[in-house]
Amino acid sequence: MFNLALKDIQQYFKDKTAVFLSLLLPIALMTIFALMYGGIGGSKESKPITLLFTDQDNTEISKEVYVKLDSLDGLKLVNKPLAEAKKLIKKGKSASAFVLYKGFQDSVISGQKLPMELFYDEAKEIEVGLLQQALWSNLFGITMKRSMKGKINDWLVEKNPDLSSSELDEIQEHISEQFNEFEQTENDSEIKEDSGLPMTALVSEKKDGNLGLVQAIAGMAIMMLLFSVSASGASLLKEKEEGTLRRLLVAPISPQSILYGKMLSTLFLAILQLTVMFLYSWLALGLDIFINLPALILMILSSAIACSSFGIFMASVCKSRKQVESLSTLIILVISALGGSMMPMFFMPAIMQKIAVISVNYWAMDGFFDIFWRQLPIADIIPNVLVLLGIGFGLTAISVISFRKSILKMM
Repeated sequence: MFNLALKDIQQYFKDKTAVFLSLLLPIALMTIFALMYGGIGGSKESKPITLLFTDQDNTEISKEVYVKLDSLDGLKLVNKPLAEAKKLIKKGKSASAFVLYKGFQDSVISGQKLPMELFYDEAKEIEVGLLQQALWSNLFGITMKRSMKGKINDWLVEKNPDLSSSELDEIQEHISEQFNEFEQTENDSEIKEDSGLPMTALVSEKKDGNLGLVQAIAGMAIMMLLFSVSASGASLLKEKEEGTLRRLLVAPISPQSILYGKMLSTLFLAILQLTVMFLYSWLALGLDIFINLPALILMILSSAIACSSFGIFMASVCKSRKQVESLSTLIILVISALGGSMMPMFFMPAIMQKIAVISVNYWAMDGFFDIFWRQLPIADIIPNVLVLLGIGFGLTAISVISFRKSILKMM
């Protein structure tokens, strides 16, 4: 018994690369999750929230609102026409847009309801919630105080025409003190509930489906597919170790045909797995997969090509099944964490969101979100499809070269 255990240990340490990768995995995961939670490489100051701004009133007070909001440390304003701002939100390129409609200044002066609106994406409700509080507190300082002071001043003059200018100034000073105390209140919930800021969800849970369901299905489907195709690709090394590949090489077929045959079977399994997962999501979880069936089929095919090419790539660059198991697990967990399979992208720091574009998970999940959450037409899905196909064909080309150099030379 002890001899068998010693033999297994010795066998394990013979493959030094596999040993190194098995130790590298937990280190890499700890680093990735530390980055995701902002523990490494993040600045002490939070990244400003980007807010699209549309000024249809173009008056002194509306410009004052823009200057005030743009001066805030936690807010970055970007001027956009209303139609373009709505389009950016629907496509998931921005979280919210603040609009000041025509007649904003007149409404402020007359004390009427302010013609303004905040458009947003419910998928980013945490960011929008913080934004709403910042907007209200600063809008109150610019508009509400001016409007209410004007109303009070008019009322005082109307009721007390004999008041002198100095007496009016003194009364206004006392009113300003009361407003300042009100601005410093700590009861944020009451302010938020009665902010007077109309909010319209351009992409919302009620209109467009279950955000959590889309996140779970898209994230897990791609991550689990990557594990499956890696195991399928590793079977090529199993055939080498068992001598099957040697027998195939003496058959009247080209070496590339062996690799392409393995790719084709892996691609078939990838398409089958994705199809079964989405059918299950429709039957058991209530996901409407027929909302844009052509786009879904296109995304399944392109995602399967990208993921299956990854499985063959791992088998072609590794020298043993142990290396495939360790290295593929490491890479899949890392790109899944980066690409949003484990955690929604909007929770991640800005630097992680930029790095995420190197992950196949990112492009696949973004495409599925465009279909099921944003409900975009097929034309808007094409960029994701092209990137996934590019990943697939790129990894396939590398696999063919590596297959010749590493596996065939070892036979």
